[in-house]
Amino acid sequence: MEKIAVIGAGLMGHGIAQIFAGSGHAVTLVDLNQTVLDHALDGIRRNLSLMADNGIGSRDGIDAILDRITTTTRMAEGVAGADVVVEAVVEKLELKQTLFSKLDAVCPPSTILASNTSVMSITEIAAKSDGQDRIVGTHFWNPPYLIPLVEVVPGDNTASKTVEITWQLLNRVGKHPVKVKRDVPGFVANRLQHALWREAISIVENGIADAATVDECVKFGFGLRLPVLGPMENADLVGTDLTLAIHDYILRHIESAPAPSPLLKQLVAAGDLGFKSGQGFQAWSKDQVAASHRNLQMHLMTIVKQIAASEKEQT
Repeated sequence: MEKIAVIGAGLMGHGIAQIFAGSGHAVTLVDLNQTVLDHALDGIRRNLSLMADNGIGSRDGIDAILDRITTTTRMAEGVAGADVVVEAVVEKLELKQTLFSKLDAVCPPSTILASNTSVMSITEIAAKSDGQDRIVGTHFWNPPYLIPLVEVVPGDNTASKTVEITWQLLNRVGKHPVKVKRDVPGFVANRLQHALWREAISIVENGIADAATVDECVKFGFGLRLPVLGPMENADLVGTDLTLAIHDYILRHIESAPAPSPLLKQLVAAGDLGFKSGQGFQAWSKDQVAASHRNLQMHLMTIVKQIAASEKEQT
């Protein structure tokens, strides 16, 4: 079993640590702040308890999983002997470049260095490191212990062997890794997601529909079929000829602005930050915020159980 080190013990970091520890790996969780590390362990215990209460795992195994996780505020100590290091710090390019340069200097050449960045170029992140062949992107999705997808992204100088070993590891711990062919900002899934968000915000900004209606159109419309019918499969289903005819008419009417929406900028300037402030595109009470988080968790756990049951039937 590979030894794993995770740098950054925030929401994504401790969720990633939970994945590997839950699959039997020894994990070292590193953060400069001891309080953050303590909260991370509490968060992992809560996650595992909630999952056990909903039929994913059992409470009997929680302590064993936590026992596999060691915490430290010293990076050199945390990465010593690690086969794979996953970075999950804040999305600041200079910080990541400096961190990877340090990791490259202290870790042996055989150690794979992975970044959990959601949008930043892996090539740019690796730019100040000598061992760029072992630096790769591993974009987990939030919450990482429930959402299967991990995008495995090579930088311009990442070795194909690094990509393959990383993919195999992620597959063994129960994730659904996909290999992205080229290093572009946003990779695959975030480019798709934010293309949708841009159009959704534009519809509200231009008075075509309010925010709640936009969400209803997704939740009760095409969003229902997305888990089993992706856009490329759907295009083949209806026919590329019909897809071409529709695009020939509709694309000129769809938002194509290369800059963020003025409405979005206005909301941020006014302090309307969504769940954090109670007001964004819509108003949110504390009860509504809690319900949204709870509904998402319950939905994802239902999907995870369905995937596990399907895989069990196939084997």
